[in-house]
Amino acid sequence: MPLALLALAVGAFGIGTTEFVMMGLLPDVANDLHISIPAAGHLVSAYALGVVIGAPLLAAATARMPRRTVLIALMALFVVGNALSAFAPGNGSLLAARFVSGLPHGAFFGVGAVVATAMVPPERKARSVSLMFLGLTVANIAGVPAATLTGQHFGWRATFLGVSAIGLAAIASLALLIPHDRVQAPTTGLRGELAALRSLPVWLALGTTVAGFGALFAAYSYVTPMLTDAAGFAKADVTLLLALFGVGATAGNLLGGRLADHSLRGTLFGGLASLVAVLLLFPLLMRAPWSAALAVALLGMAAFVTGSPLQLMVMEKASSAPSLASSANQAAFNLANAGGAWIGGLALAAGFGVTSPAPAGAALAVLGLGVAGAAYAVDRRREVTPAGRVVATHLPEQPSALRS
Repeated sequence: MPLALLALAVGAFGIGTTEFVMMGLLPDVANDLHISIPAAGHLVSAYALGVVIGAPLLAAATARMPRRTVLIALMALFVVGNALSAFAPGNGSLLAARFVSGLPHGAFFGVGAVVATAMVPPERKARSVSLMFLGLTVANIAGVPAATLTGQHFGWRATFLGVSAIGLAAIASLALLIPHDRVQAPTTGLRGELAALRSLPVWLALGTTVAGFGALFAAYSYVTPMLTDAAGFAKADVTLLLALFGVGATAGNLLGGRLADHSLRGTLFGGLASLVAVLLLFPLLMRAPWSAALAVALLGMAAFVTGSPLQLMVMEKASSAPSLASSANQAAFNLANAGGAWIGGLALAAGFGVTSPAPAGAALAVLGLGVAGAAYAVDRRREVTPAGRVVATHLPEQPSALRS
C-alpha cells in the first residue's frame, strides 16, 4: 500500500475527532456559554447538517479540479472551521463554525476514496479505502478520548485548536505524499457526475448505506443507558466501553477491506447479516457485564465490516464519474445517524424497554439487505439483453471481486 494513504488517514483522524468530541464536551460548552445542555446539543446537529449539505455541493463545485488540490482545499476549510470554533464568542457563532467544520467532511471522504483506489492495483481497492477509514475508527479509540481530556483540563477551546493542528498536519501530509502524476483531474466534469446520480443502482446503493448504518445508530445512540440500566455498569465505566466499540470498529474496518477485495457482494451481505444477528442478540447480551462488553465490541465490528464495501458499491455503480456519488454516500452516513437515532428513540418512547432500540436496528439492517439485493437484481437485469445474452456493463479495469 502506498504511503500516500497515510495522508488520507491523518485527515480522517482529524475529521473523526472533531465530529464525535462534541458529545463529551457538551457540559463544558454549555456552562461556558451559559446555555442548556439541549441547546448545546444543537452543535452536534449543526455539524451533521454541514456534512449533508457540503458533501454533494463541494464535490460538485470541485468536479473539474485536480483531486490532490481538492483534498488540500477541503482540509484547509476544515482547519478554518475548527479555528473559528475555538474563538467563537457565543453560541450563535459557534453553531456557524460547527456548520463550516462539517462542510468538507463528506467531500473529503468521498474524493479521498476515489484517490485511494486510484493509487493501488484493482485487487486492493477495498483495502485502500479501509486504510483511509482507519483514521476515522482510530479517532474513536484515541482521538476523541484525548481531545475530551484536553477540553476538560484546558478548556473546550483548546480542543478545537488541537484539532486545527491535526488538520494542518494533514495538509502537509497531503502536499508531500499525494503524487501529482497518479491523481489527475477528472475528465467528466459536473455534467458527468450529475449523470451518474441519475442511475437507479446508485440510489439503491445509497439507500443501503442509510438503512445499514441506520441500524448501527439506532442501537449505538442509546448504548449508554443500555450499559448502565440493563448491564449494571457505572457511568464512569462507559467511556472505556465505548473505546471497546472503537476497537471493534477498527478490526471490522480492516477485515471488511480485506474481504471485500475478494468478494464485494459477499462481504456486504455477510456484514449486514452479522449486524442483524448482533442486534437481535443485544437484549440477551446486556444481561451481564462481560457479555455486554462483548456486545459493544461486536457491534462495532459487524457495522464497520460493511463500511468499505458500501463505499465501493456506490463508486462501482457510478464508475464513470464516482466523486459526487462517493461524497453523497458520506451524506447518507449522516442521514443514517439521524434516522437511526430517531427510530431507536421511537422504540424507547413506545415503552418496549431500554434495549428495544437494538431490535429496531435489526429491522433496519434487514431492510438494508433487501435494498442491497434489489441493487444487484437491477444490475443483473441490465446485464442481460432481450435475447438472453449476458454483456459486460462495468469498466474493464475493475477486478473480478468488484464485479461479483
